[in-house]
Amino acid sequence: MTWQLNEIFVTSAGQVAAGRAGDGPDLVLAHGWPWSSYSWHRVIPELAKRYTVHWYDMPGYGRSDMQADQATSLDVQGGVFAEMLVHWGLARPHVIAHDFGGATTLRAHLLHACDFETYVLMNVVAMRPWGSDFFDHVGRHVDAFLGLPPHIHKAVVEAYIKGALVSDIDTGDFDALVAPWLSEAGRGSFYRQFAQADERFTAEVEPLFGDIRCPVNILWGEDDPWIPLARGRALHQLVGKGSFTALPGIGHLPQLEAPEQVLDHLKHT
Repeated sequence: MTWQLNEIFVTSAGQVAAGRAGDGPDLVLAHGWPWSSYSWHRVIPELAKRYTVHWYDMPGYGRSDMQADQATSLDVQGGVFAEMLVHWGLARPHVIAHDFGGATTLRAHLLHACDFETYVLMNVVAMRPWGSDFFDHVGRHVDAFLGLPPHIHKAVVEAYIKGALVSDIDTGDFDALVAPWLSEAGRGSFYRQFAQADERFTAEVEPLFGDIRCPVNILWGEDDPWIPLARGRALHQLVGKGSFTALPGIGHLPQLEAPEQVLDHLKHT
């Protein structure tokens, strides 16, 4: 019952690598940027004791297709999430979403009529404004970054990922988060994600947050350097239902910074 990617599905945005584990009610994990489904690997074994857990690498991420002409913006990802539920034959799964996985699944739920049994949003991108000055700078100068020598590109990726963390994570976990972006295809895809980021894809769903059709709970790493705690509380107010839990001393990646604490909270959702 460990993380693996042994399924391949063809979607409207290219081939997607996926996996599943466990036997029980269906649960789908939605990762964010610049991560992959590997970011869930420390919580999957415990979750698989209670659920049939499904996960996949979004197009442009991890081991899924990375193509030079590939559209992988949040509107595309919302549609692909809906396609994945069809591929798996899931009518009403439990869903846990992190970072861009928040906007992805919110779009699937609110714009593509995907129904969820329960919904957990963890340090999600969901409301404007999002993205740092660096994020905006890279998006406007992608060609310059594509020309970086490999060792400098690796340093950029490592520094970017470290910027999300407050607590130390396992060295092997850190290296596994970085690795997909170091191939030739991965380098191009890394910078294309900056270029394709567009706040209109969250603006489209922000007025609809009160229309979420299932129990929703929000978990937030209290010391998140990327998306402040206040943004999580504002999201909770707009949703207007469910619970909000702050996780003290944790940054943007709770599932790797404090997996046991995350699992403890998930037991009660």
